[in-house]
Amino acid sequence: MAREFEVRREQDLPATPEQVWDAVATGAGNLGWLYPMEIEPHVGGKATRGDATVVAWEPPRHLAVRATQDGGFSNTLSYHIEPADAGTSRLRMGIHWVHTGVVDEAWAWDAKTDAAEKHVDFYQHGLAEYLRHFAGRPAVYVRAQLPEPTADPADFAALRRRLGLADDAAVGDRFTLLSPDPDHDPVAVVVDWLSADFLGLRGADALYRFFNGSTWNVPIWLGHHLFAEDTDEQQATKAWTAWLNDTQTREL
Repeated sequence: MAREFEVRREQDLPATPEQVWDAVATGAGNLGWLYPMEIEPHVGGKATRGDATVVAWEPPRHLAVRATQDGGFSNTLSYHIEPADAGTSRLRMGIHWVHTGVVDEAWAWDAKTDAAEKHVDFYQHGLAEYLRHFAGRPAVYVRAQLPEPTADPADFAALRRRLGLADDAAVGDRFTLLSPDPDHDPVAVVVDWLSADFLGLRGADALYRFFNGSTWNVPIWLGHHLFAEDTDEQQATKAWTAWLNDTQTREL
């Protein structure tokens, strides 16, 4: 018996439909808020994330890509963009999963659907932050993760403290983030997202994103979007990987 799962979200965005399209439908745009994903600009084109195929391409109004996997699983991601007042837009996005194979314990359906819903909310917030503060600026994407999964929420709480975030912090709080790269000065940041599962910080030239793994028993990881013109991707990745894996200070 087939199982289906769907996430639908609508949001108003502070950008024109053309700007929203560039953010969701181009490789350069995806680097600024999502993750590296190049998209060939036509129906039948390839999207490099998950070996997906473009199934709708109507700029700047409608994009959809579909990925399939062995075992009877398909995942369709769609965006519908409409113009709104004063150069803003209305975005309707959706994710549709269909699984026609055997959903066994290893596939962990409930955990995957829970993770999908929560990640969608975090990423869609990130899209609005990108369009509001960094639209059109070239970005470098930096990803790092711990080597082992965690099932202990205290691990993510320890990471937050290492960043300098107070235990009673709230969205809107401002503090100074110590850069893991000794060649860079401390950065003034504001908390733009805070939950048990995710932490988002915004600086003048960056969106810093931290992902808790304990809810789904996967490694803690980070995926940052860096907009400073002098950013060296390899150097930044090396520095953040070393920071995340620093066993001497991880428990502080």
